[in-house]
Amino acid sequence: MRGTHTPGVGEESKRMAVHALPAGRVSFEPHMPQTLEDTGLSGSLVDDLLLKRLFLGGPQTAGSLADKLCLPFLVVLSNLSELRRLHLTHVTGAEGYGERNYLYILTEEGEDRARSAFERNMYDGPAPVPLEDYVESVRLQSVRDVVITKQAVEHAFRDLVLHDEVVNEIGPAVNAGQSLFFYGAAGNGKTALATRITRAMGTDVYIPHTIAVEGSIVEFYDPVSHFKVADQDDRVDPRWIRIRRPTVIVGGELKMDSLDLSYSPSRKTYEAPFQMKANTGMFLIDDFGRQHMPPAEILNRWIVPLELRVDFLRLQTGRKIEVPFDELLVFSSNLDPSQLMDEAFLRRIKYKVAARDPNKEMFRLIFKGACKTYSVPYDDSGFEYLIEEHYVKAGRPFRGVHPRDLLDQLVALARYIEEPPRMSPRLLDAVVNTYFLQA
Repeated sequence: MRGTHTPGVGEESKRMAVHALPAGRVSFEPHMPQTLEDTGLSGSLVDDLLLKRLFLGGPQTAGSLADKLCLPFLVVLSNLSELRRLHLTHVTGAEGYGERNYLYILTEEGEDRARSAFERNMYDGPAPVPLEDYVESVRLQSVRDVVITKQAVEHAFRDLVLHDEVVNEIGPAVNAGQSLFFYGAAGNGKTALATRITRAMGTDVYIPHTIAVEGSIVEFYDPVSHFKVADQDDRVDPRWIRIRRPTVIVGGELKMDSLDLSYSPSRKTYEAPFQMKANTGMFLIDDFGRQHMPPAEILNRWIVPLELRVDFLRLQTGRKIEVPFDELLVFSSNLDPSQLMDEAFLRRIKYKVAARDPNKEMFRLIFKGACKTYSVPYDDSGFEYLIEEHYVKAGRPFRGVHPRDLLDQLVALARYIEEPPRMSPRLLDAVVNTYFLQA
């Protein structure tokens, strides 16, 4: 087959050259490669992908193979021609005019080579991008280069009722590209606040489907964390996907081993860890302090990334690779921050934002919004009754989540007793008695 292509001086920057782009949407677009060298991949890696695809998919046209591998047709045709010369493939016919429609199939020797390729890994999908190209893409799309204004933050949080101080505290943290700690009582929207931060950033980014690392495949694109947006034009390398800046959220289920490369013995590929998927966006550790390991253990994991802006991940061979740590690291907890971390780490978390209880007028606005959501007619006398009887007399604090939860139960109760949902004292008393613990 072919040897491994090693990028020379200046080649990486050529591959990662960007188009002149409109301000505010994306900061870079990867060029469509024209040659194998432009892809940064070895011919043998592309051969493996072609052999595995033909083995699994049977006879296929050169054009469909190029589309499946997300590589230019001429690059794929060159590799197919070499495989044909080596008697690993042959052409059985055509489904139309031109070389793009030539139908390829494996020979017996080609099937043997495909089995050997599967022994290396089971990956069958878009061709990867080299690790160095991924690293450069993160640099070009860094969260540290994002500049947001008070207006942008207010627009991103427009569906929430917030104290003005909260908006003014979040914006500078995003502009600084620094870490954040949201703390406060449960039910005041800490998670809702955190998940809207990337919305305030406004721009889209490009991420790879997969990454090639020292002969291994790291599967990167995750539809749960990466929201794919507009279709790409023909100038863009299809090995990359345009997404909104990522928002990756983990909670009490977080384990330390999920913060390193995850190797699948059956697929013989790696999956990128949470914080790597969050690069150029935000990584939220929700319910901090409720994980199965001590808070100090989680915090110690971030000392080097926060200081150096790089992370170190381990391959099965024991070799460590260096990857960017370029994201807003956000902690959210309803526990006392001083009980979760010492002064030294509190100093590393540069911005601390309290999710404050709403006041009465804010609570009224939240309640009105929830009424619209649940199609319950808002009644001011019913609201005043609720506040006086179940908050003032009970000495109960307002929480931002209460209106949603109370109205959800009110609608369910009204459906059960077969009457229209309304903010009557009788229905409000009933749902309060089942929602709150009674003394």
